[in-house]
Amino acid sequence: MNFYLCLASLCLGIVAAAPQLDQTLDAKWQQFKRQYRRTYAANEENLRRATWEKNLRMIEMHNLEYSTGKHSFLMGMNEFGDLTYEEFREMTKCFIQNRLETESNGTLFHEPLLSQTPKYVDWREKGYVTPVKNQGNCSACWAFSATGSLEGQWFRKTGKLVSLSEQNLIDCSRAEGNKGCSGGKVLLAFQYVNKNGGIDTEESYPYEEKDNQCRYRPDSSVAKVSGFVVIPRGKERALEKAVAAVGPISVVIDSKPNSFHLYKSGIYYEPRCSSQDVSHGVLIVGYGEDERSGKKYWIVKNSWGENWGYQGYMLLSKDQGNHCGIATAATFPLI
Repeated sequence: MNFYLCLASLCLGIVAAAPQLDQTLDAKWQQFKRQYRRTYAANEENLRRATWEKNLRMIEMHNLEYSTGKHSFLMGMNEFGDLTYEEFREMTKCFIQNRLETESNGTLFHEPLLSQTPKYVDWREKGYVTPVKNQGNCSACWAFSATGSLEGQWFRKTGKLVSLSEQNLIDCSRAEGNKGCSGGKVLLAFQYVNKNGGIDTEESYPYEEKDNQCRYRPDSSVAKVSGFVVIPRGKERALEKAVAAVGPISVVIDSKPNSFHLYKSGIYYEPRCSSQDVSHGVLIVGYGEDERSGKKYWIVKNSWGENWGYQGYMLLSKDQGNHCGIATAATFPLI
C-alpha cells in the first residue's frame, strides 16, 4: 500500500486491524488453496483466510448442533468457503424479478386426474438428466435451469439425452429480456427457443462463463419449443403431480441463507429461507421421503459443480409451506 495513502487512512481512523488467524489451521488452509486452485494477492490472502476460518467455524458449530438433532442437514467446506456472505449473495443473484412468471404467455398447468402420485420419483434413473454443470462466475442459473428441463423433455420425446447450450441462451436471448451473466428468467429462455426455432447443443456451442456475441448455428440446433407450462404459484401438490407426470421441472428458490452455499448433505430445512423472495434457478429431478425420519424432500439439481452439496445435488424440504419458494416460479417447456 502507498505510504501516503496509508497515512491518510490512519488519520481518518479507517485502517482495519490485521485479522487474527488460527495457526493450527495452516495445513487445512493450504489444502483448501490447493484443492480449489486459489492464489491471492499479498494484501488479500489474510482477509480470505479470515473469511475461510469464519466459515469453517460456522460449519463446525452447525454440524455439532446437527449431531444433537437440531438440524436436518450437514454443512461442509467447498469452493465458496473463502467468500463472505455478501459476496456469495451477490454472485448467486441471477434471477430477474421484474415481473411474475404468470405474466408471460404460458399455459397454466392442469393437474392430471390421478388420485395418487408415486411415493418416489427420480428422473436421473430414467435417463432424463445430464451430468451436473458449473456456471462459475457467470450469474446465469436461469440458463442452466432452462436447459435442464429442455433436456428432460427432449429425452422424453426422442429417447435421446443431449446436453444443450447455456451459452446459446446467454448470448442470444437478450431481445426477450434476459441479461446474460447479469441474470435472466427461464420463461424468457423458452420464448427465445420458441421464436428461434431451436437451441444449439453444448458440444457445438460450449460454455464460456462470460457474455459474448450470439453465434447460434441452425445446423447444430435441436429441441424446438412450442410453448411452456406454468405451475400454479406456491402449489406444491400441483408441482408434485407435474414432476411425477412430466419429468424435470425448472424452479426458482431462495439461496440467500448462508447455510445454503455450504450445504453438504441431508434434507435442507432453513427457517430463514423465504418462500417469496426467490433468486436462484435450479431443476427438480424428483422427490422422495426419508425412511427413518419420514421427512419428505425434493431432489434438486444445482449448477455449481459436483463439489457443492451431494455431488452437485440437494435434498430440499418438501410439503413444508413452499419452503425456500420451491413452487413459487415453477415451469416446463412444451416440445
